[in-house]
Amino acid sequence: MISLTIFKVLMPAVLSFIIGILFSPPLISFLRKHKIWKKKNVGKSIDGSLISITATLHNDEERKLLRMGGIVIWFSVFATTAIFLLISWIFPSSITEKIEFISRNQTWLPLIAMLVGAIVGGVDDLLVAEAFGGSLNSYVGGGLSFPVRLVAVSLLGLGMGAWFYYKLDVSAVYIPFHGGVVVGGLLFILFFTLVTVALFSTSVIDGVDGLSGGIFSAIFTAYGFIAYYQQQIDIAALCFVIVGAIFAFLWFNVPPATYMMAETGIMALTLSLSVIAFLTDSVMYLPIIALPLVITTGSVILQLLWKKIFKRKLFIVAPLHHHFEAKGWAKAQVTMRYWIISYMCAMLGVVVALIS
Repeated sequence: MISLTIFKVLMPAVLSFIIGILFSPPLISFLRKHKIWKKKNVGKSIDGSLISITATLHNDEERKLLRMGGIVIWFSVFATTAIFLLISWIFPSSITEKIEFISRNQTWLPLIAMLVGAIVGGVDDLLVAEAFGGSLNSYVGGGLSFPVRLVAVSLLGLGMGAWFYYKLDVSAVYIPFHGGVVVGGLLFILFFTLVTVALFSTSVIDGVDGLSGGIFSAIFTAYGFIAYYQQQIDIAALCFVIVGAIFAFLWFNVPPATYMMAETGIMALTLSLSVIAFLTDSVMYLPIIALPLVITTGSVILQLLWKKIFKRKLFIVAPLHHHFEAKGWAKAQVTMRYWIISYMCAMLGVVVALIS
């Protein structure tokens, strides 16, 4: 029984990786054929100030870095899920039923969240791309404007939070070393929305080759262990399937990257992560497990506030990983050190989750 459970948790991850590796070359050809790369470097930040340093650090115009590499991640996840589901249907038995990890109370909602994030993020990516930008691409950062994306993610967060409260009867949040705290219907839904928006804001991490993939692989690995410890085996299997898909993405994203994750990948991952964090009742461990994301997003907020209040910069450039680049760190140094810190934070988060 134990060996079958291990097979169920880990084997789909291997399959997800293989599917991603095989799917990437034709996807790369398709993206190149249709010019799915960024139309131009961004010359201004959200507050309208010039960002010549950032534009210099990642000159997408010269190497035409492909967007929408995140398709590899969610395609591999859905393909792996479908294969194991088909196996259980075509060859019904007690064994195939046990290795299939689709369940209404554990994996349906994370997969739906991933699908919605992939679609919304994909629309944004297409509006940024050179082949599709056109007159619709008027936002300073390209694609959908920040308010539009914020509203879309907020509505998704509200919808998922309402589902948790009304359909799953969840209204409490577990506080480490204290226990569950009932926050009530509206407050719970708003808190769920806040977490979803906060995770969405971490998309700024997708700015250096290999950076975002390594960080998200550490986070989902941590939640895979937490879910396994809680005997939420289907969630654990899904987390490791996502990790396998991310590793396939990283194969083509490590320096020099062929493609970047972009919004279709970031939104798919962050929306599914918010659901998994609540399903495992471990959302309060996110600041530890995802500390590099928290710090990176915080650096952008601090930079904007510092410039507003003190009329000067706190960092050479924000987000923080670009600050390190501006100080002379090589891109590979930034990426590998973030990976190291991410896995240390992930392990620390797992330890705290298990002892609290």
